[in-house]
Amino acid sequence: MQRSLIAHFRPKSPVAEQYRTIRTNLQYATLDPARKIVVTSTAPSEGKSTTAANVATMLSQQDKRVLLIDADLRKPTTHYTFTLENHVGLTTMLIHQTKLDRTAQKTAVPYLDVLTSGPIPPKPAELLGSERMDWLLETAQEEYDYVVMDTPPILAVTDAQVLSTKSDGVILVAGSGSTKQDDAVKAKELLTNVSANILGVVLNKRQKKQGGYYYYYGEK
Repeated sequence: MQRSLIAHFRPKSPVAEQYRTIRTNLQYATLDPARKIVVTSTAPSEGKSTTAANVATMLSQQDKRVLLIDADLRKPTTHYTFTLENHVGLTTMLIHQTKLDRTAQKTAVPYLDVLTSGPIPPKPAELLGSERMDWLLETAQEEYDYVVMDTPPILAVTDAQVLSTKSDGVILVAGSGSTKQDDAVKAKELLTNVSANILGVVLNKRQKKQGGYYYYYGEK
């Protein structure tokens, strides 16, 4: 957990400062603040879930109520990051209509709640595109200042595209040295095709000579 949540456990570290820069740029990326934010990547293992967790943490450090939703219903990991149970979560809310205040879980990070994935469903994209998902996001927006959604890699499945149409903006995570240029271009095209608002790109896992990681938040 400490390794993943650098923004909470090492708030004065260089990497945490880069997350702080992402937060600042995120808040000024649009005239109206982006409150519902999708985080995706081009491929697996590019750090999208770590980015989503740390961005959500940084937003909560401004005393803003934040809900982090694990909307990766293929390979959910958020419950591991925050050491939470995953018997109920997003899928139980959508299928069994459980209430948000009884399903979202408190975390060790002040002001930050997590809605884990819940049991993996047979048809994730259809569930995420349902009217129940619209209702959930409307409910979450009434109770929280920000809603951050961790979604699957966009080149693998359509889930991120589906949720991007329900969000205020998308952060695309790319891995330095691992993401192919053609894949990054294709990912941008897929988001553009559904008129998604691309807030920026995070270049992740770039090794510096001194060690550690480098995060870049750029224009689309």
